[in-house]
Amino acid sequence: MTSRIDRRTFTKSSAAAAALGWTAAAVPRVSRAADPLRANEKIRLGFIGVANRGVQLMDAFMEHDDMQIVALCDVDQQIVGAAKEKAGGQVATYTDFRRLIDRDDIDAVVIATPDHWHAIQTINACDAGKDVYVEKPLSMTVVEGRRMVQAAERNKRVVQVGTHRRSSPLYQRLAERARQGDFGKICVSTAYRLSNMVPRGIGRATPTAPPAHLDWDMWLGPRPARPFQENIAPYRFRWWDLYSSQMANWGVHFLDAIRWCTDELAPSAVTAVGGRYAVDDDRTIPDTAVVTFEFDSGRLALFGQYETSGNRAFPFGEIEFRGTDGTVYASERGFRVVPERGGQFQDREPRVKPEAVDHPSNNAMLTAMHARNFLDCMRTREAPHADIETGHRSTTFALIANISLQLGRRLQWDAAEERFPDCEEANQLLHYEYRAPWKLG
Repeated sequence: MTSRIDRRTFTKSSAAAAALGWTAAAVPRVSRAADPLRANEKIRLGFIGVANRGVQLMDAFMEHDDMQIVALCDVDQQIVGAAKEKAGGQVATYTDFRRLIDRDDIDAVVIATPDHWHAIQTINACDAGKDVYVEKPLSMTVVEGRRMVQAAERNKRVVQVGTHRRSSPLYQRLAERARQGDFGKICVSTAYRLSNMVPRGIGRATPTAPPAHLDWDMWLGPRPARPFQENIAPYRFRWWDLYSSQMANWGVHFLDAIRWCTDELAPSAVTAVGGRYAVDDDRTIPDTAVVTFEFDSGRLALFGQYETSGNRAFPFGEIEFRGTDGTVYASERGFRVVPERGGQFQDREPRVKPEAVDHPSNNAMLTAMHARNFLDCMRTREAPHADIETGHRSTTFALIANISLQLGRRLQWDAAEERFPDCEEANQLLHYEYRAPWKLG
């Protein structure tokens, strides 16, 4: 999403959803009277992190006239200054998120900071009585994620996680059909992160003094102190394991949709393999990796991070669901159903009818729908489409995959205890010690 969508396009998408009979599930609109205390008032928002995805979220929320941007925060003064202009200039700006959260005139915060900041900022906001929209991946560690869920619950906060496919009318319908068995039993689901970053990737850089407009120490936050490096901030942190990973950045989107469509809470085992095979850069994550999740229900989910090749993996879409009666190729723009025929010793007749379903949508529209759902749930106090427990469980897939990759072994996973029953070394990686003075609330 690189530009703001226009209201005409947003309305067209909603109308198409209505024609398919999906409007109620996809874009719930509620009367302002649902909140009698502030029925005629705008919801007041503060944004923390307004580079890249943060600006995209500003665009998404600005599609809705029942909200008002009150304050912005970023550790980079140039970035927050540009965001202030986008918001119309009449907003407060900060470089310390705590000052924004402390304001009494903010109802909710929208968090789009690097991953290692999500937990501290979300818990701080919940404890301050704010609702939260927080980008995916929810957390850097499993322990952080569970503590975030607990903070939301004890403060009775509405928290929406930015897995915006949950607000897609098409994915909602697909999930319903998959879970009721329209494609048979889905035994294998697959998705990829594809981008040919050979040869230079994120490049190589030498440590330097940070630019004057960037509070580098605040950017690092709970992570260890280190010199600034231009291929870390503001966006290339995605390739540094202390701050993010592509397994989490892209994988959470797809793995969330897979576990939703297959009605899974968590895997029972995970195996990840990979390494830095071809890209010559400073990254600390693989350029090539594959993870297999096993489920007690009798199915597999596969995610491949291929940053040494970018050719399409599927004839259509972003996720493949291989059912015993039909294979589905899905994206936010549509899905295709390819009938299965019996193989060896089986009847060769097609088991379902071929289908091609399209829906005019893109990331900008879905993000605007996801923002709409969050604003509505702030008034009704209902759970949003991607509530914090949902976001935590989906993020956990990627986090335990990274642990398996780090240790180079298959690991059993106990979803109830959120621990590895067969490996204490892996359990030690479920969290890390924060740099002072930062603490997990």
